[in-house]
Amino acid sequence: MNLENLDKILNKYGKEVVAQAKENLQNADPSKGGGALEDSISYELDTEKDFFLLDFLMESYGKFVDQGVQGKDPNEIYKNNDDKKGVQKAPLSKFKYTNKMPPMQILADWAKKKNIRFRNKLGQYQKGTNIQMGFALQRSIYYQGIKPTFFFSKPYNRMLKKLDNEIFKAFVLDIEEAIILGKKQ
Repeated sequence: MNLENLDKILNKYGKEVVAQAKENLQNADPSKGGGALEDSISYELDTEKDFFLLDFLMESYGKFVDQGVQGKDPNEIYKNNDDKKGVQKAPLSKFKYTNKMPPMQILADWAKKKNIRFRNKLGQYQKGTNIQMGFALQRSIYYQGIKPTFFFSKPYNRMLKKLDNEIFKAFVLDIEEAIILGKKQ
C-alpha cells in the first residue's frame, strides 16, 4: 500500500521541528546561532515497507546545550567569598559534571572570538589573557553547569502533540485511497 499522505506528514513534521530548533537556538543564545550546531541540525526519514523511521541529527554536544548539564558543586565557585553563592544552572538535567572539566582551549578560543574580557566590580575592563579567561570559564561551567536551552526539546514535544492526530488522518486517507483506487500492496 502506498502511504504517500503519511510520508508527507512526517516530512512536514521533520522540517518544522528542524526550522523551529534552529530558530530557538538563535533566540536562546545568539552566539550559538549560525555555528556548527545550528548547521548540523537536520532530519532523515527512512521509509521501508513495514515502517517509517524519523531521525533527528545534530552535533553530539547538542544534547548538552538542549538539556543543560548539572555542575559538580555550585558553592565551590565562590568558596572564598561569603557574599556570593554559586547557582546550579541545570538542577534537573540528566547530565552532570563529575570529574572531568570542559576543554579549556575551546573556551579560550570562544572568549577571544566573542571578545569576552574580565571586568571589575564597576564593570570596567581588567587585564587578563584569553587563556586566563578560558580557565575561569572552565571552572565556572564545571562547578555551576550549563543552563538548558530546550532549543530542540520544545519544538519536538510541541509538534509531537499535534502529530498524533495528523498521522491518524493521513493513514486513514492512504487506506481510503488504496480501497477506492484498488491499489495492491
